[in-house]
Amino acid sequence: MSPLRRTLLIGLGLAAAACGTRKPLQKGEVRSLEQRSTAELLAMLGNNEGAAPRYYSAKADVLYKTATDGKSFKAHIRMVKDSAAWLSVVPALGIEVARALLTPDSLLFMDKLQDTYWRGDTGEARRKFGMQPGLEMLQEALLGRPIGLDPEEKYRSDREEGMYTLTSKEKRKFLRAAQDLSPGDTLPNDKDMREKRLERTLRKAGKKEAMVYKYWIDPDSMRTSRVSISDLAHDRMADVRYAEWTTVDGTALPTSVVLSLSAPGQTVTGTLRLDRIQLQGPLNLPFHVPEKFKPLE
Repeated sequence: MSPLRRTLLIGLGLAAAACGTRKPLQKGEVRSLEQRSTAELLAMLGNNEGAAPRYYSAKADVLYKTATDGKSFKAHIRMVKDSAAWLSVVPALGIEVARALLTPDSLLFMDKLQDTYWRGDTGEARRKFGMQPGLEMLQEALLGRPIGLDPEEKYRSDREEGMYTLTSKEKRKFLRAAQDLSPGDTLPNDKDMREKRLERTLRKAGKKEAMVYKYWIDPDSMRTSRVSISDLAHDRMADVRYAEWTTVDGTALPTSVVLSLSAPGQTVTGTLRLDRIQLQGPLNLPFHVPEKFKPLE
């Protein structure tokens, strides 16, 4: 896959000012938190979220990295809730080189450097490029939401390294497998599964389409600071972290989003620094494919 096309999929797969102040911890010190029930944490998250804005637009500095490559670029992002996300990639010279439009079930993009375009549903996109873009995940990530959280589902509440956590109630062996697959997530005194046992667990997870969701909640703001989603059935994982926040029209929104996507044989990380965020609409999402453009083979 060309770097430009990979860039578009990372942008779509996506990822301290309003977080309040906190007494700095000494090196190695872990903040002590009072225990809160799952119901309490869900209620606090719900109270902080409010209604999602219908419109969203921003400018972004994007950096993505793979095991062998890394690129940075600027982009314009526009979204209409539950409808579409529009992305325009603009390098340093200010001339647009690519454009993409993502809907709940389709993807359309143009590569203006190669005069090519691609159009298809999201399932075809995954088969073609090895990565399936998702509108809902992208929108929730840009809005700083707890992606995929369902108040009707059952979760385990806990405390971890100064944060509250909520984890979907899967069998313990599936939770352990998700922990082992998570990048940079080794807990004190934690031992990884043996490789063969992990493989067996993933095969069993595949038979029941096991998904493990985990949320880290900041104890001061009671907002989500991180979300990990482990698709054990297909050995895939998404990890989203919200580092800095601002307030726009009374709505708290992240200005720094780090999104990591991993699958067998590939890991991609995209970092978005967002500014000039606006929540007014309606928004224009123009997409015209010139006649000279050829379909991507």
